[in-house]
Amino acid sequence: MSYQFHQFNIDSFLKNFWQKKPTLLKGLFKDFQDPLEADEIAGLAAEEQIESRVVYKKQQNWHVEHGPFEEYQVFGETDWTLLVQAVDHYSEEAAELLKPFRFIPNWRIDDLMVSFSTPGGGVGAHVDQYDVFIIQGMGKRHWRVGLQQTMQKSIPHPDLLQVDGFNACIDEILEPGDVLYIPPGCPHEGYAIEPALNYSVGFRAPNQQDLLSSFADFALQEECFNKRYTDPELQATQSPGLITEAETQKLVGLVKETLSQSDSVEQWLGCYLTQAKHELAIEEIEPAYLPEDLAEMLQQIAIWNRLGGLRCLLLADKFFVNGEFIPTEKQQRPFITFLSNHEVYASSDLNHYLTIEENQQLLLALVNEGFIYPLED
Repeated sequence: MSYQFHQFNIDSFLKNFWQKKPTLLKGLFKDFQDPLEADEIAGLAAEEQIESRVVYKKQQNWHVEHGPFEEYQVFGETDWTLLVQAVDHYSEEAAELLKPFRFIPNWRIDDLMVSFSTPGGGVGAHVDQYDVFIIQGMGKRHWRVGLQQTMQKSIPHPDLLQVDGFNACIDEILEPGDVLYIPPGCPHEGYAIEPALNYSVGFRAPNQQDLLSSFADFALQEECFNKRYTDPELQATQSPGLITEAETQKLVGLVKETLSQSDSVEQWLGCYLTQAKHELAIEEIEPAYLPEDLAEMLQQIAIWNRLGGLRCLLLADKFFVNGEFIPTEKQQRPFITFLSNHEVYASSDLNHYLTIEENQQLLLALVNEGFIYPLED
């Protein structure tokens, strides 16, 4: 199933709304069809490796339970929501919903969360620190969204951080195909009016702590940035308890110098930005394909898919896949650009690049890793 925007000006949206203010995009998907049914969402939530939770309200008290789930009768017929993370990792049909949003760089896209709500179901008023598009599927849901404002936080359950009261600039009932865009820091709450499915396209936005922590881990793992502080021009001090301004600047300069080593910084950043937040549904190839096996498959199979949720990116001339740096040659740049910019590959397009032996070796390695697989009828 292919999803396309209906009468949507991307440039206008980015200029007027992206990370600025929320907006309701009525009928953004015309004649919207759900890629999954509620039973299929429940089936995913039964899997041990898939992150899921049920948020429900009972006698004015909030509760959260974490999956896997085998049955839902205990929650009743109203006032609960099932949320399943990274559904794009496990469903090719659901992953199609991400494609229209790839006018935003791939490294910013986090995952597709899907929720099923009974009437009255929701997670309460809250604030997220990331951009999100919420697509209304089956059913109807009442949403209130506000601009950034001062609010009182509350923790009705250890797994829930909510806000108490906010002024709404959007107060609407969403129907299938409507899309709500909410920037970071904007309060929002939604409650199902009838059994409803919602699809949340979330975006990653690392903060300084995330970046520094990852950078430090990289430096320890790679045993790089080992330059030590030196002071050959040291002079006797009358204040041994004082750290001088010059010493301070020299120490800080050591830290700054690590960021000036572009090769190491690019390798760290590429690995960091391609690490999957949620587990990938990788199927190991045993025994591994040989070059002649791949050549035969390319003749027999027309279309290949990239694994759902797999991060495959270019940074400068470096190629990164799933948190790993993949060394390539200069002549491979067109091929790795092609692999990074698409999620579906036609054999005819792949063969165009496979006249170069290194590209053949790279594709074979990616297929044997389970990162690219044939889409068989």
